[in-house]
Amino acid sequence: MKHIIIIVLLVLNLFSVNKSFADTNNWCIDVNSKTNYNGVTLANGRIGLVSGAELFSVSEIVLNGVFDKEYAGGVSRMVRAPRFTDLQLKIDGMTVTPENTTGWKQSLNMKEAYLKTSVDYQGTKIAYTLRALRNLPYMALGVVEITPDKDLNIEVINKTGFSQELQNKLSHFKLMRDSEAMMPVLVAEASSLTGMQKLATCSGFLFDGENPNNEDVKKVSGDNQSIYFTKRLRKGETYRFSLVGAACTSRDFADPKGEAERMVVFALRQSINYMVSGHEKAWAEMWKGDIVIEGCDEDQKDVRLALYHLYSFQRKGSRLSISPMGLSSSTGYNGHVFWDSELWMYPPVLVLNQDLAKAHIDYRTDRLGKALQRAEMFGYRGAMFPWESDDSGEEATPTWCLTGTFEHHITADIGIAFWNYYRVTKNKEWLKTEGYPVIKAVADFWVSRATKKEDGSYSIENVVGANEYAPNVDDNAFTNGSAKVALQNAIKASKVLGVKHDKLWSDVASGLRFHYMPDGTMKEHAAYNGEMIKQADVNLLAYPLGLVCNEEDVKRDLLYYEDKIDKVHGPAMGNAILSILYARLGDAAEAYRLFKKSYIPNKRPPFGVLSESPASNNPYFATGAGGLLQAVLFGFGGLELTDNGIRQHSPILPEEWKSLTIKGIGTENKEIVIRH
Repeated sequence: MKHIIIIVLLVLNLFSVNKSFADTNNWCIDVNSKTNYNGVTLANGRIGLVSGAELFSVSEIVLNGVFDKEYAGGVSRMVRAPRFTDLQLKIDGMTVTPENTTGWKQSLNMKEAYLKTSVDYQGTKIAYTLRALRNLPYMALGVVEITPDKDLNIEVINKTGFSQELQNKLSHFKLMRDSEAMMPVLVAEASSLTGMQKLATCSGFLFDGENPNNEDVKKVSGDNQSIYFTKRLRKGETYRFSLVGAACTSRDFADPKGEAERMVVFALRQSINYMVSGHEKAWAEMWKGDIVIEGCDEDQKDVRLALYHLYSFQRKGSRLSISPMGLSSSTGYNGHVFWDSELWMYPPVLVLNQDLAKAHIDYRTDRLGKALQRAEMFGYRGAMFPWESDDSGEEATPTWCLTGTFEHHITADIGIAFWNYYRVTKNKEWLKTEGYPVIKAVADFWVSRATKKEDGSYSIENVVGANEYAPNVDDNAFTNGSAKVALQNAIKASKVLGVKHDKLWSDVASGLRFHYMPDGTMKEHAAYNGEMIKQADVNLLAYPLGLVCNEEDVKRDLLYYEDKIDKVHGPAMGNAILSILYARLGDAAEAYRLFKKSYIPNKRPPFGVLSESPASNNPYFATGAGGLLQAVLFGFGGLELTDNGIRQHSPILPEEWKSLTIKGIGTENKEIVIRH
């Protein structure tokens, strides 16, 4: 297959960017059915609003990094904010409901990150556009547009909704005074279930050129439950207003109530256009890192939806990572951070947006102290990172679950992610001050964790590997492989900085054991005997670890383990790895088959959000998004993370695609175009 590969700086290719942005068909997902409705998330890395099917519905507002116990004595869980988005609309005294409206449809615009819900009420057109403001991290904006088919009166009511776990509920109407206006806002306060967090929201109406106390809006008042206004609308004239709200907690603010109020006061002194414009500019910056597929609109939308979610769930400078369900759910894996972050979601973001990628590793840097403490607790040296991590940095896995005590490859995954950040950015000062302390502590852990055998080799015994169906085994392939790479990377890092490293790093890295079947297929662990596995394990040694390089070995392991992966309950990302390996072997058809297999069975209506497995219904599974994006970038796109930065080797396209364009690659914002 012949390819034309063009590499140019993004700044020299603005025409291509603008052309892509103009293609709105591939930026929007339009739906007109509520059957088996699974909401889509609007998020800005701090707060996530999960959509509901109805006009003003938000099922929950998830707060990144804010945790409390799921019940007294239970494990930690990410906290939900009081819903400051619970609008109610009355027209000529009648409440607008799903039963008296027609023409329901929703449209997700990924380019500008908003969800628009439209209905028809007896000839009156109503549209509600919701945004989690990218430019204002603790705020969201809902814009309402009403076009009546006759003169009519409206009443708009703003209420606050509370989930069951929020205690000490208090909401009250407040009139914010200044020298020029009286601005009515609704303030709500609550405590999380066990009182670990104080939460506050504030919301208010924002009008186009109108203050609430002028004659056009005749009535603005409130009580301890709601605020509302009334207005007379004229036939055919579109009336627009918005609801702006903020959510703050004691995790980030000493005075969450005061800060939420100040944020809304700030917004009420702006305009709707100001708020929307800032949001759009921030997202335009995000989309400088993009993937453009020509030839298959469905694939383009699927890939862009995955990238949209990863961008939505992260924030520059936040020092927060991503849980498997991102900000789409507070209950999905309790919002904890796993290896999903470093191994699956981090690599695509590292290629396309290093600022977002740094938030991942900042999260781990901030919790190094707890990882050092945890290693000591279990008699090891160095740092032992928790399998499930909450804001505290301590182990957050339920105590009865073996993964929390024995799934140790997470520590190697973190060390590898840190070295990859240096490979891409070449930031030597960061490596010296922040990166190397973690990389060294990871290497020290593995030296103490490995057991020397009589023949001089090393085993890592009694672990849970990536295949969690086989607990407490010896020499799990991926655990040993990731430890080996983490140790090798630590040696490289020490050489870059000119510091002496422990000789045992080399000894253990070169001596770790791997076990094989008679035909040369690598065994998933020392005692593996052909059992079903949960997900890719051995195959990860070919990619991303790069330890299995011989094509015959790669293919042998591929053919054996594809049939062993649980096809019903196995998570989405395993087939993405197989896709990458087939692409690197030059088999575009097999790579494409497995690319589609990695997520198509997991798509859920109406937007195509991803669940964890074909049998589950727990979207949005950001880990799966990371997997399918890696299949595009590191498989079809041929990209590779090397000690010399991001390089490209042997890209290959499926017959279904005419071209693949990857924009914003690395620190130089390069662009690669691949054509048949």
